[in-house]
Amino acid sequence: MDAYLPRIVDTELDMLTEGLPAVVIEGPRAVGKTETALRRARTVHRLDDARQLAIVRGDPERLLVGEPPILIDEWQRYPDSWDMVRRRVDADPGTARFLLTGSAAPATPPTHSGAGRIVTLRMHPMALAERDRAEPTVSLSELLSGARPPLAGTSDMKLSDYALEIEQSGFPAIRELDRGLRERQIDSYLDHVVEHDIDELGSGVRDRASLRRWLEAFAAATATTAAYTSIRDAATPGAGDPPSMTTAAMYRRVMEQMWIIEELPAWLPTRSRLRRLAASPKHHLTDPALVMSSLGIGVEALLDGITTPQVTQRDGTLLGNLFESLMTQSVRVYAQAARARVSHLRTRGGEHEVDLIVERRDGRVVALEVKLTAIVDDDDVRHLRWLEDRIGDNLLDAAVISTGHEAYRRQDGIGVIPAALLGA
Repeated sequence: MDAYLPRIVDTELDMLTEGLPAVVIEGPRAVGKTETALRRARTVHRLDDARQLAIVRGDPERLLVGEPPILIDEWQRYPDSWDMVRRRVDADPGTARFLLTGSAAPATPPTHSGAGRIVTLRMHPMALAERDRAEPTVSLSELLSGARPPLAGTSDMKLSDYALEIEQSGFPAIRELDRGLRERQIDSYLDHVVEHDIDELGSGVRDRASLRRWLEAFAAATATTAAYTSIRDAATPGAGDPPSMTTAAMYRRVMEQMWIIEELPAWLPTRSRLRRLAASPKHHLTDPALVMSSLGIGVEALLDGITTPQVTQRDGTLLGNLFESLMTQSVRVYAQAARARVSHLRTRGGEHEVDLIVERRDGRVVALEVKLTAIVDDDDVRHLRWLEDRIGDNLLDAAVISTGHEAYRRQDGIGVIPAALLGA
């Protein structure tokens, strides 16, 4: 039985592989890159297999031989493969067909970026709409059209269901396991990243315990703009000395190279006259289940309303932060399909903030607030109304993503969308 769940990125990947000679799929481990690529490849070289890697090192040209498309899985294990593919594309762009997958940036970068030869496609953990929990009835692409379409549809998902989705993760092979096995797998995921995988990057990280403490502090700051100095200080046990800012920056860089950290940039518009906007990113791990693992938190604690640590500089429960992180992860998937960018808005004093700004290529935007509530009131939309007053027609649409059951538009035109009903 084929257990593959279709991914939103499949459509984009099919278009690229049919029309371009080389595509690289990037993303964190276990996100589904290999399984997705295998469904399209005719020849496969798996460089995470020590025996195949040894053969390739002895005879590199083997990578270019076979029926296309040729898949080079975990290409960063043999960085020269990038330049080999690039040169083959230069020599024979009409018939070359390559798929590359990578779970980290290589320790030795390629001599050429691949610009104009190799197109990069990002793969994220499964969005909520990809998890077969509900049929989406609201399309982000339609919101981006500016037509302000009617919103409809119902969902039977409850708050506890969303908490369970956060715990189960968006990693396809992990989320289907029984809870005990799933928890062990996610814990093991981080163990392997910290203890083994970072060595492939030549990172120079020696104190793995310090890296773990920093990663835990970063996880505690999920969906906030906490200062890096605050995160560093929170990673210091007792009266010990914190890691230097250089060391903390190295930790962040290594985790970004492996796509474990995926911060949400601040929106700095060019089409409007908004002033005094903060430039700090919002902190996110690639999947909120990794936050739960880092902090040793289970679903029961989330639903009991455990609060976020002081480093977050934000009131509210950890569940609220992780629900926002889940929707950030999901909206990134939907926005990529629409060739749009995702960021957040916050004024310097924190008077106004909008959780998600989805920006079309022409600079016009859809604004989304993420609220851990089933009933949306006027207070929940005040930042969206403030933004509409400031940027006018540049705001294509605005909505609150909620834990409620029905999609609709309020009298002021702002949408209310249950999280399970939003899709690409």
